Amino acid sequence: MLYTSPNFMELMMSDNLPLSQLPKLPWWLALPAFGLGSGYSPKAPGTMGSLVALVLFAGLATLPLPAYLIVILVSTVAGIAICDAAATRMGVHDHSGIVWDEFVGQWIALLPLVPVAAWDTRTMLAVVAGFALFRLFDIWKPWPVRWADRHVEGGFGIMLDDLIAGAMAALVLALLLRL
Repeated sequence: MLYTSPNFMELMMSDNLPLSQLPKLPWWLALPAFGLGSGYSPKAPGTMGSLVALVLFAGLATLPLPAYLIVILVSTVAGIAICDAAATRMGVHDHSGIVWDEFVGQWIALLPLVPVAAWDTRTMLAVVAGFALFRLFDIWKPWPVRWADRHVEGGFGIMLDDLIAGAMAALVLALLLRL
């Protein structure tokens, strides 16, 4: 279900309201939407979500590339529904605590590393670079990330800007890895 509210701009202004002022989510929705709890961080919930995504990446990174791509696809489709349901129940467009989109964007950013053959110094530096690049593009929001963030509504809109930021980070990381 996509937002069709005539008060869309008003909803966007409430995206950073304290959680105490918003309707509470059921645990089964809050757990993925708030990134296993990382979205409840009072400071930089998006960055905390990306850090938790890195922990999960350690396990995902050993998958063969086709399996990793399936995980990203399933996580994206599920994320559209999860983010839309959370935002709808909370009555906001994209609350900063909803960080499932950061998980998937971060996993896309690290795509050039999959499958990880060895967790050596080069790989660890590449993971740090992928994290930093994704956070840079997600926070800075260059075009087309900013366009998607401002013009696409609902769960798809919540996910899309992070998917684009992740793809941009993955491209830069792939170029850096060729150096």
